[in-house]
Amino acid sequence: MPFQRAIIPVLQDRARRYPIVTVTGPRQAGKTTACKAAFPHLPYSNLERPDTRDFARRDPQSFLSQFPNGAILDEVQRVPELLSWIQVQVDEHPGAGRYVLTGSHNFDLMQSITQSLAGRTALLHLLPLSINELHASGVNLSADQLIFSGGYPRIHADGLDPTVTLADYFATYVERDLRQLAELRNLDEFRRFVRLAAGRVGQVLNLHSLAADVGVSDRTAHAWLSLLEASYIVRLLPPWFANIGKRLIKAPKLYFCDVGLAAWLIGIADASQLATHPLRGHLFENLVVMEFVKHALNQGQVPTLHYYRDSGGLEVDLMVEYGLGPGQMGLVEVKSGQTYNADFAKSVKQLAGLLGDRVVRSMVVYGGNEHYTRDGVEVVGISAS
Repeated sequence: MPFQRAIIPVLQDRARRYPIVTVTGPRQAGKTTACKAAFPHLPYSNLERPDTRDFARRDPQSFLSQFPNGAILDEVQRVPELLSWIQVQVDEHPGAGRYVLTGSHNFDLMQSITQSLAGRTALLHLLPLSINELHASGVNLSADQLIFSGGYPRIHADGLDPTVTLADYFATYVERDLRQLAELRNLDEFRRFVRLAAGRVGQVLNLHSLAADVGVSDRTAHAWLSLLEASYIVRLLPPWFANIGKRLIKAPKLYFCDVGLAAWLIGIADASQLATHPLRGHLFENLVVMEFVKHALNQGQVPTLHYYRDSGGLEVDLMVEYGLGPGQMGLVEVKSGQTYNADFAKSVKQLAGLLGDRVVRSMVVYGGNEHYTRDGVEVVGISAS
């Protein structure tokens, strides 16, 4: 089943403006498929292949000479020295849309791009399938099914068992990608760290507590969290800061880029388990927050998202800065219940009253399937197509 990725028009637009377009994101998110669909005229080369990688390293000029009109180069972080030669080519032969590069390790790739391709490449990010992309392909799932299956395209395209597929995905990630990114002396401790992190989705991150539960130092926990961020396993949501006379929480909240992986890590083996699972609400919040992240990234934008929590107990799950004017934003509360209750909107109304004209939109996303407006608050069911 082919999925029409929302980022494709943005890819094509950037290729009309820049000589190089770089797309990063987790493995198996669909980067290669999207790039091939966006640029069917460009030849394709996969630098994961040992023979291709060896050729590119030994003789980068000859390797690139195969592609006089440009190419899609997959997993380019595997041969970072190639980027300097690409820079020379696009400088000597200016023109838009020459090369499309993909990579799975954000830290390595960004270091290389900063050194070699600054000002020459558009940078885009692709995460697994969004709910809208699934809907557009006729895949309509309940909230629990969305949490259990996650968004990796192969799971939906081939009808794969998420439990098996995500177990293989995580094993491959630990054994291959992390060995490329860093030397991990104790893989078992790292696996435990990731599983315990999954049990904290949708919660304010206390890294010291997480490190203590795993039995590692705070420094090690911080390094491991950075690895998870760099390889698109987790994403941190920063708190919102402003001088509004309130003491605000300063630690970020922790989410997984794919909620299905988080569900598998905490032991969800079937969607039916979620109905009574104590972490269902947090997993549902993870699902919704990442939908907002995906929406921004698929438009080629940097997500300007925060959460709000003050010492008085007022909390709103998501604050979306719109850029429509100075400080204008939307407020989003997330509730996993399948039946809307007026109390769901209590916190967004309270914070909207506190922030005044800065709030241009208030929303509650809940576990149902209806979409309407009530008392000035937009009510959106997660399964509403």
